[in-house]
Amino acid sequence: MNKTKHGRDILKRHCQNPLITLEGVPFRCAAIWNAAVTFFDNRYLMLITIEELQGNFNIYKAFSNDGLHFTFDGDSPAFRHENPEIEEKYENRGIRDARITHVNGYFFISYIAESNHGHRIGLVKTQDFIHFKHYPYASEVDVKNGPLFPRMIGNHYCLLTRPQPGFSLWLSFSKELSFWGRDKCIMTPRGGFWDANRIGPAGPPLEVDQGWLLIYYGVKVTSAGQLVRLGATLLDKEEPWRVIARSNIPILSPRERYERFGDIPNVVFSCGGVVEDRLMHTYYGASDSCICRASAPVSDIVDICLNGHEVK
Repeated sequence: MNKTKHGRDILKRHCQNPLITLEGVPFRCAAIWNAAVTFFDNRYLMLITIEELQGNFNIYKAFSNDGLHFTFDGDSPAFRHENPEIEEKYENRGIRDARITHVNGYFFISYIAESNHGHRIGLVKTQDFIHFKHYPYASEVDVKNGPLFPRMIGNHYCLLTRPQPGFSLWLSFSKELSFWGRDKCIMTPRGGFWDANRIGPAGPPLEVDQGWLLIYYGVKVTSAGQLVRLGATLLDKEEPWRVIARSNIPILSPRERYERFGDIPNVVFSCGGVVEDRLMHTYYGASDSCICRASAPVSDIVDICLNGHEVK
């Protein structure tokens, strides 16, 4: 880890990037999109979105002892919907973009369920990543993303979403994980900034002294196409719809060749990471073609929000 706070990005890429490429997948596939990561059973556990050769996608499980060298847990998807009729109707194009949140002794996995009818947010819980309980879909049609907060706030579960068509970050609430509502738009794109055209949440927010630290992605459309970068924001602890501070600059931008060239060029997209020894290790998909890791002290990311921030 580079000890200086200066450099091309706040998050520092690991020297072994990319960590997972097509050559590391134990079966033929079209592309690697992104991944969620958590600690489980004294190991790193990763849920990876893989585009299969037919063009659909699924979520696969991998483990690592050091957070760098991952081994796939077989060649079957990590889970499928327990109701085949629902899977056939609402997930026939696949599931992707898992986010993992540990809440009240359970691991909750939110994901995008895609079908001929559009996108919805699926939600399952597990304690062992072998047996999964499915909840009703956590959104209406054409809603993406979906990380949960790691604790209930005001006796409600809180879910971050990005409805479509739309370009902003929303918050939804539920008491029992079956019905969601009281939706609030909490953050919008900013014209003239790095996140000018579209924003959405990356992984689950992290509770810090100053509030909830959320990594999010921002899109800026240029004459050469879109740039997808990562930034950060701080939300109020008890009123998470209230933005305290927001980074005016991205914390990670596509610069390396594996981030610039791929199925979708100029993309760094994260579904989460882990904190270890006060370092935030953010795992991200680069150009929808490989999985990478970049890290920074949590305090540095908080500082970049608070210094020169703008609240919108």
